[in-house]
Amino acid sequence: MSGPCGETVEQQAYLTRFLLDYTAVPLAEGVFLRGVLPAQDAVRIVTGPADTVAPGALVAYEIPLVDDDDEPVTAPLVLGWTRTLAADGSPHPDASVMGMALVRVDTSAVEPAPPARSDRVLRVLRTLAWPFIETPPSPALCGFLLTGHDSMRLYIAADEAAGIVAADVRLTGALTALLAALPALVREKERWTTDGTDPHCAHAVDLTTW
Repeated sequence: MSGPCGETVEQQAYLTRFLLDYTAVPLAEGVFLRGVLPAQDAVRIVTGPADTVAPGALVAYEIPLVDDDDEPVTAPLVLGWTRTLAADGSPHPDASVMGMALVRVDTSAVEPAPPARSDRVLRVLRTLAWPFIETPPSPALCGFLLTGHDSMRLYIAADEAAGIVAADVRLTGALTALLAALPALVREKERWTTDGTDPHCAHAVDLTTW
């Protein structure tokens, strides 16, 4: 994946921000968010049991970024579709990606689940604690994947020409310093490698030992 347009990056970053809470709040009984992967004109919502990182236990639902009227899909709608699919419990994968089952979602055939009580609670708390700002964070976080009990992969739009950079980080150690340095680190081309197993990024950076 390389050279995503600004509107796509903005939409993927918006969806990622909105869905973060569902790594801890269940989407359906026993099913949690395990990742959001940036794809071409879509996002892939990765779901699975709590604390699971084994690819074979995960399902990625590919949801288009626009609806049938070519309008951007909203985050609550993506959440509703994902919750319906997760509650069904019997995905019919079209393919696989990174060892995970991949389901390409026909959104016209899926009825989005209505908002749950937890959604309304989070809406109130987000509005008060994390108000909307005109200028989004830069570089944009367009996705993530929990890859281990002490690691995760961050998908960052370093710049439009470079495309998405996947940064592997540890969740322990000098985390405050790493987060402060991350915007600069992902732009250092000498750190870039290619990960042929991951179609969601143009470059990869290993920061697990930084």
